Amino acid sequence: MAPPLHPSLAPIAFLLGEWEGLGEGRYPTIDDFSYGEHLTFGHAGKPFLSYAQRSWDPATGAPMHVETGYLRVTEAAVGQPGAGVEMVVSQPTGIVEVLVGTVVDDALRLHSTVVALTPTAKEVVEVERELRLQDGVLVGRLAMAAVGRPLTHHLASRLARPPA
Repeated sequence: MAPPLHPSLAPIAFLLGEWEGLGEGRYPTIDDFSYGEHLTFGHAGKPFLSYAQRSWDPATGAPMHVETGYLRVTEAAVGQPGAGVEMVVSQPTGIVEVLVGTVVDDALRLHSTVVALTPTAKEVVEVERELRLQDGVLVGRLAMAAVGRPLTHHLASRLARPPA
């Protein structure tokens, strides 16, 4: 039996469950690409959500990227609307993001405060993430400053709940 959702998670409860769909990626240093994406947000009755992401090439099914992490709700920063949110994201490519932001009206907006890199990771210095529920579709956006480029749009996706 699943534990009840921790009350502090009410502002981000709209994320719970599985989401799947397609996305488009671009960055000045690479060719544009399409991808399939699956996100899972879960909970264990504690004051955080777990997060898992995987993506694949929609033409071949070959895996492309994975990451995992956690989200928790905090008090909003002074002068900011909605609830505060913190997220930690870890990637097997040696990148760890620590992000803070807000959630207002089913829209989660996050900006990195720290991007830590292993010695062999590609240079990433800043990340912005957005997840917004719009007419039952989870719309995602990611921008990054990496490999000498300023903060630039990188990923956009539209995900729906997969059929049961």
